[in-house]
Amino acid sequence: MSEPIYDARTFWELVERRVADSPDRTFLIDPGDPSAGTPERSVTFAEAKAWAERAAAGFAAMGVGEGTPVTWVLPTRIETIVASLALSRLGAVQNPIIHIYRDREVGFCIRQTAAEVVLTPGEWGGFDYGEMAERVTADLDAPPTILDAYDALPDGDPATLPPLPEAADPIRWTYYTSGTTSDPKGVLHTDASLMAGGVGLARALDMQPTDVGSIAFPYAHIGGPDYLVCLLANGFPAVLVEKFDLMAAIEAYRRHGVTMAGGSTVFYTMFLGVQRQTPDEPIIPTLRLLSGGGAPKPPEVFFEVQAEMGVPVAHGYGMTESPMICQGSPNDADDQLAHTEGHPVHGAVVTICRPDGTECDRGEEGEVRISGPQLFKGYKDEALNAEAFDEDGRFRSGDLAVMRDDGHVTLTGRLKDVIIRKGENIAAKEVEDVLYAHPSVGAVAVIGLPDPERGERVCAVVETAEGAEPLGFDDMVATCTDAGLMRQKVPEQLVAYDGPLPRNATMKILKYELKDELAEVPWP
Repeated sequence: MSEPIYDARTFWELVERRVADSPDRTFLIDPGDPSAGTPERSVTFAEAKAWAERAAAGFAAMGVGEGTPVTWVLPTRIETIVASLALSRLGAVQNPIIHIYRDREVGFCIRQTAAEVVLTPGEWGGFDYGEMAERVTADLDAPPTILDAYDALPDGDPATLPPLPEAADPIRWTYYTSGTTSDPKGVLHTDASLMAGGVGLARALDMQPTDVGSIAFPYAHIGGPDYLVCLLANGFPAVLVEKFDLMAAIEAYRRHGVTMAGGSTVFYTMFLGVQRQTPDEPIIPTLRLLSGGGAPKPPEVFFEVQAEMGVPVAHGYGMTESPMICQGSPNDADDQLAHTEGHPVHGAVVTICRPDGTECDRGEEGEVRISGPQLFKGYKDEALNAEAFDEDGRFRSGDLAVMRDDGHVTLTGRLKDVIIRKGENIAAKEVEDVLYAHPSVGAVAVIGLPDPERGERVCAVVETAEGAEPLGFDDMVATCTDAGLMRQKVPEQLVAYDGPLPRNATMKILKYELKDELAEVPWP
């Protein structure tokens, strides 16, 4: 059995070394859709590399080369990963955008990155992504080339490929996070910083070539390259889920012998719900681990999964600016897996700090500040960097946590006014700004309330404007949709508050009071 590859410097080097070690081992599996007659597909490591080289030659013939900014808005499928690897071979600067984003976010990202090429799936899932890309770039002096890259990638002769990029560690990735501002924040990464996060994840999970993983989350998420590094470094395959359907995914996982599944808390609870329907028969007999991150994990979820599914949950903690921070390991004790986000991953330096920057004692709550090779290189908008880093160069996460005596980290809250719904950051202010424009809204507070499936659900608490009718739920949804907010940012709960919203002496709305008041109110 081959040794893991943890010291590659670029994604393309990692691909080449994996192919040299195990060319014929399966890499990516598309389970297809038997009910729709869609065939199953798979590629080996060698086949994926050869395909990526042909696609890279095709991209190069279009003018894509080292440093070319390329945005891609693509679902999780083999072509998406191959296209990304092809762009890595050329040294392009990639801007992956999760396919749930719409005009508002996509237009901003394309403009700020000055993308020269935009890859879309065309019409997919009932929405025309190519048309959206054309719509949001129509007024640019030099609109980008928009290419349908769903089931056919550019094709060329690998013999025509330019030499490998020689720059030491340039910016090759721009990911966007909503953060705490209305506009998304462009997060700059190098291959090395993304790969350091992936190596941290791979070391913690300790997957073997005999394992079979799964990617059921959007590959364009920052977790995409994390997981890709795991596959390439440890040499195991993954089943790709393009459109998540719970029972179809379980059937595919059973068929292919998946040993690790998950993605986030909502996946754990969905699998658990199905398992409860057949308590005497494992729904995925080969499963040995659930893993994920991106949303709070109540301790009871760990114990319920362990008791009823017979596998542990190894939850992690990361963010766009630092793809991996902490990660639970299947080798951890139950108490560590249930009550913490894991130990800081290999290379990551995690410090729990008081407001003055001094380090907290073990067990003392403070802000998580981060340094290490997995940390991003700054924001696309350099004006954001001053507040993002402290005087020691550590990233201010805005998250509150304690570090236990065993070195594991437990998150306790957030300084930033961000709602984390199914692993995605939602800036409350952006949604508030949209709703406040409605004539029925006198004041509004958008808060996150605990939710067993989503981690947090988005709740809009509205004070009705004087003399107006209360805002209705359908009207709220239409207001958000018309403003171009993506569906995940639209509140799923609306509370027409009885009386004025609670405020302090300076008239600031006291969101913590609303959270306490509404947290125990039954919903829906």
